[in-house]
Amino acid sequence: MNRRFASVENWLFYLGAAALLFAVAVDAIAVTGRHIGRPLLGSIELMQAAILIAASAAIVSATLVDKHAVVHLLIDRLSPRARSLMERFHAALCGVFFAALAAGSIWIAHDLRGGHEESELLHIPYAPLRVISIVSVAAVALIYAARVAKRREGS
Repeated sequence: MNRRFASVENWLFYLGAAALLFAVAVDAIAVTGRHIGRPLLGSIELMQAAILIAASAAIVSATLVDKHAVVHLLIDRLSPRARSLMERFHAALCGVFFAALAAGSIWIAHDLRGGHEESELLHIPYAPLRVISIVSVAAVALIYAARVAKRREGS
């Protein structure tokens, strides 16, 4: 699976890295500006948007390469068959969780579609940020669904 998605992983890595660098630069400029008497208005709004992009890229990337934090205390003591069953159960529950997040986000986006939500100072529209969030959690749900289906075929 890692080979198949190598270009996606690279793209996500650079997207997340660029968003984090942007966030750091904005914060550095804001802090410097406050000290010299010229604050950067809207720096928090820029930071929030950048962190959303970085976090979305990170969650999809970590899911693609199966590198989420996992406690192996109990799983490592199970038989291979029971371990496989628990891994499939874990993937199914994660898929349901992220699908529910996507569904809830879509519901909220649908309810607020005519609201023209935007940030206060810089007027950054929230709709594109919602789309990024929805796409990322839906992608994670699909990755977990594919894992459940793959493990079911392998069993």
